[in-house]
Amino acid sequence: MATKKITVTIPEELLEEVRTEIAERGLSAYITEAVRAQRDRDLVGELADWLEQEHGAVTAEEAAAADRELDDLHAEHLRRRAALGGQGAA
Repeated sequence: MATKKITVTIPEELLEEVRTEIAERGLSAYITEAVRAQRDRDLVGELADWLEQEHGAVTAEEAAAADRELDDLHAEHLRRRAALGGQGAA
């Protein structure tokens, strides 16, 4: 994949916070992953908008069920992370 060097301005405190956590991954890789993740969220939002136009808004019951499922997934993630002793956390 071709790359291009750009200049990005971010708050100094955020930069220092990130640098202490990403030592071997590198700042460029970290920022690339963050931009890719944001782009994915944007695309999911766009898809959600299309689905809402086609099928109507999500009901309160559907939203509550989705929240419960996400809570269950989060709890499983925390359980697995704890079983690894905190290793493999992303």
